[in-house]
Amino acid sequence: MMIQLLQAAPAAAEGKGMGGFDPTMIIMLVALFAIMYFFMIRPQQKKQKEIQKFRNSLTVGTRVVTGGGLYGTIKELNEGEPYVTIEISKGVTIHVDRNYVFADVAQTVQK
Repeated sequence: MMIQLLQAAPAAAEGKGMGGFDPTMIIMLVALFAIMYFFMIRPQQKKQKEIQKFRNSLTVGTRVVTGGGLYGTIKELNEGEPYVTIEISKGVTIHVDRNYVFADVAQTVQK
């Protein structure tokens, strides 16, 4: 079976001509890229911009969720530092990298 497939491949290539320019193939590749851009890349970029906008607008007292799933309230923004201080329980504070702070899901659902 494998030998038959290997013998058939050169015969099929001879019919098309080696190195032939196929415009339909280029059109299909461009269409595939456009579909990927509009359904995958562009929405992800929009979401990243929204998250970055939220991180830039953080204030003390904002309820947030960390990347690890911890819910808490921002207690200190620590300007100039790459982290924020979050209170996760009464008297319990942790430092979390700003890149791992997201909007509180409960607040976004209420809007």
